Amino acid sequence: MDDRTPRPVPAIPADPTDPAGGAARDDLLVVDDLFLLLLDDDGASIQAAGTLYYTLGGAVLTELALLGRVEVDDTGVLNGPRVTPVGDGPLPDPLLQAAFDTVAAKTQRVQPLLVALGADLWREVIERLVARGLVRQEERTVLGLFRTTRWPAADAEHEARLRARVRRVLEDGEAPDARTAAIVGLLSASGALPSLRPPLPWNAVTAARAQELQRGQWGPEAVATAVARTAAAITASTAAAAVAAAAAAGR
Repeated sequence: MDDRTPRPVPAIPADPTDPAGGAARDDLLVVDDLFLLLLDDDGASIQAAGTLYYTLGGAVLTELALLGRVEVDDTGVLNGPRVTPVGDGPLPDPLLQAAFDTVAAKTQRVQPLLVALGADLWREVIERLVARGLVRQEERTVLGLFRTTRWPAADAEHEARLRARVRRVLEDGEAPDARTAAIVGLLSASGALPSLRPPLPWNAVTAARAQELQRGQWGPEAVATAVARTAAAITASTAAAAVAAAAAAGR
């Protein structure tokens, strides 16, 4: 993605250990991990860029739900369920705090909120990943005229563990924790799962599994809690919004 790319229009606790090896990064949000997967391995482009604002906005809103800081009603009318803020006190990350403040400013439904939260969010997330040493920024000039920017991996270990966790959920049918379920559901909602680079497994079995998580079917443990049900509802609403936006763009 170069600097001329049009601007998109409109912490949950990590597992203390990761079965794939190594300690989990507890300073990363769902939106950070999601963006790492959407960013191509060479750092030159972002998959599902056309609906990125919905996907990233959905990741932030889902995380607020997993922290118990937003609730949704069950109206299910046009533009999705209504979102209301819950609780008080500071949130553990300034990005989440800004998102919560947006939710608290006025009552809105999910789809308008996704746009409000996600517009241009990719720029902030990129800066976060660079600051954490996960990607590096490289600028080049092509033909002496056009400046391009890439964000190749600087530390691939965290993403490798993340991909391994996603693979176990998709291929092996492992029951996901709420964070992984949200990431897979949002990836599926974005439409990017079949085209990620490096690729994740994509066949009839993994596609069906991804669709289950996209629809909020996170398994008996996850759906046992109200916050997980709220997060699943937001993930499903994000999917509906992204699909509708992609269909409109293709007309």
